[in-house]
Amino acid sequence: MRAGEAAAAAGVTIKALRYYEDCGLLSPGRTANGYRDYTAEDVRLAEEIRSLGAFGLTPRETGPFLACLRAGHDTGDHCAESLAAYQRKIQAIDLLVARLTHSRDQLVRRRDAAARRGFPSATEPSKEPDDMLPKADPLPTDLPAPVDDGGAAHLPGRTLPALSFTGTDGSDIRLEAVTEGRWVLFLYPLTGDPAADIPDGWNDIPGARGCSQEACGFRDNLDALRAEGVDRVLALSSDRADYQQALVERLHLPYPMLSDPRLTLADELRLPTFEADGQTLHRRLTLVLRGATIEHVFYPVFPPDTHADEVVRWFRDHRDA
Repeated sequence: MRAGEAAAAAGVTIKALRYYEDCGLLSPGRTANGYRDYTAEDVRLAEEIRSLGAFGLTPRETGPFLACLRAGHDTGDHCAESLAAYQRKIQAIDLLVARLTHSRDQLVRRRDAAARRGFPSATEPSKEPDDMLPKADPLPTDLPAPVDDGGAAHLPGRTLPALSFTGTDGSDIRLEAVTEGRWVLFLYPLTGDPAADIPDGWNDIPGARGCSQEACGFRDNLDALRAEGVDRVLALSSDRADYQQALVERLHLPYPMLSDPRLTLADELRLPTFEADGQTLHRRLTLVLRGATIEHVFYPVFPPDTHADEVVRWFRDHRDA
């Protein structure tokens, strides 16, 4: 089966399959035209890696369990080597817990000592200065610019469908009821998993590269947008929720991200999409909304790292609209 079918059957992403292969955990065959050809055993092994990952084992730590399955056993932990791997992980976790407990005790003592000197309470943290926030890597200077193919021309004036998503902040967000005022929803293709490569030829696809940079731009301009009357900023993509949560934590993003892996919003509004590495992804665009009505669309978006500044300028120019 092709990569997309195997990934869906195993409950993982195509990027994860590629990473498992890079680690030497999967060895799919090749068809006559060079495409990877995954078998039912590959799917079973990928499922085992995923299930063990839920307990904290890294893909590389799953080797004994995969070897056990390849040997014909019904479960990956039916071998002595797997039990030994369990024990090594338990010992590593015990050591980590001990170190974290020690670090926590040290931090509590330092916090209490600082509080006694009159510093602000740790329960009322101050805003992190912009120059201390993590930054995304600079974009390459030779990225191809997308052209306006008319894929978003029908959107102004449309009303958002009644769709609900769970944000990375844990809240349930109904798109048609976000706010009665003005707000921003920006859509992006995907963000890279640090454990896997981006799709082949990603930098050559006009408008594809730059999701982390765009996310940082909206983070850094959030106060400016609020000053122009923007009630909310939300982001949406087909990325898995755990990828988005990792991005929020890594880049300290102060707004929720919404996961729409089935591209339900794209289907409802006929949003522009593209294909890459067997996946259907959103083309980058930004919706300016008043309530549930689309007031303005930025499409295509380029360059993504300065796009949030462009959105701020638009609101400044249309403050009284």
